[in-house]
Amino acid sequence: MLLPVLTAYEKEHLSERQPLPERYLGLSDEELDFRIAAARDALGRRLVILGHHYQRDEVIKFADYTGDSYKLAQQVAKHPDADFIVFCGVHFMAESADVLSAPHQQVILPDLAAGCSMADMAEPEQLEMCWSELEQMGFASSSARLEPSGLVPVTYINSAASIKAFCGERGGVVCTSSNAAATLKWAWQRGERILFLPDQHLGRNTAYKLGVPLDQMVVWDPNEIWGGLEPDAVKRARIILWKGHCSVHTRFTVRQIENIRRQHPGVRVIVHPEVPWDVVQAADDSGSTEYIIKQVTGSNPGSTWAIGTEIHLVNRLARQVAPERTAFSLDQFGCLCSTMFRVSPNHLLWSLEGLLDGEVHNRIVVPDDRKHWTKVALDRMLSIS
Repeated sequence: MLLPVLTAYEKEHLSERQPLPERYLGLSDEELDFRIAAARDALGRRLVILGHHYQRDEVIKFADYTGDSYKLAQQVAKHPDADFIVFCGVHFMAESADVLSAPHQQVILPDLAAGCSMADMAEPEQLEMCWSELEQMGFASSSARLEPSGLVPVTYINSAASIKAFCGERGGVVCTSSNAAATLKWAWQRGERILFLPDQHLGRNTAYKLGVPLDQMVVWDPNEIWGGLEPDAVKRARIILWKGHCSVHTRFTVRQIENIRRQHPGVRVIVHPEVPWDVVQAADDSGSTEYIIKQVTGSNPGSTWAIGTEIHLVNRLARQVAPERTAFSLDQFGCLCSTMFRVSPNHLLWSLEGLLDGEVHNRIVVPDDRKHWTKVALDRMLSIS
């Protein structure tokens, strides 16, 4: 009963999100569906709607493409004739779409309140200071824009365009959970150490899976002088992990896995690599949302899965594989990405009908001064396999 309860709550508190005209409040589900479908049909090939896996069902059913950040980023180039790209996700995803889109295309985020707490954990000024302090320690170079230094910056796609641009300008790259392992291999071919941000857990879990021991990883705290580290500790490290995390995935625990195994003997536990390291070790498998979907849908009939990722994806996947397979959330209360949830059908309708009226609401534009290096970092990401 989780999603209906949340949906009812959302409807009651819709006005607390980005303000909407009164005529878009209090609409029935039937009217919302009818009008969104009509607006989408009227816009035709001029419109592409992208929907992230964590998006709510009432919205994602209208998406032309669904997927994780990496998969959706790849779709932008497939529609050069489209005028509008409506991204049902969060702000950093829409920024990436704007960078990868053609000059005539406009990227729209239905609700500007849809942000990402993880992305907010890495500020441009903090990264500038981090790099400067690593230069003082002798591990980074200010001339990295000309040739990569011994330190290669890698940022998870869950970061602002300014962070991506910083990495691109210094020989670095963007990654997603789908290609994180390949990206770390790419970076280590170009430098002795990696600065990985903003999610320490994805960096740690991926590096460990590649054979890097925990004692060759350190955590950089941007709120401490020199990241709270001694130069000798950095010297021993192969990867410097930014102190950031996903508020959804850090809710999963080893105790939850232990309880699930007692309740469901023979259950397979699969988790997203944004969960803490000990949770990955206690699980049977880990991987991106696309990987999780592939493993569960391709499993033997009769198998049972406990999944450690966002609840909308889990519930959608559970319906897809039933009744041949059983799938449910590792967290009995469900882990909701509350900011992704802010993209409501009401906001989507407002965006689409605005386009029909010649009004573009919530266009996301990455400034030209950072667009070049952001695109360099994203293009490097898309080239890595």
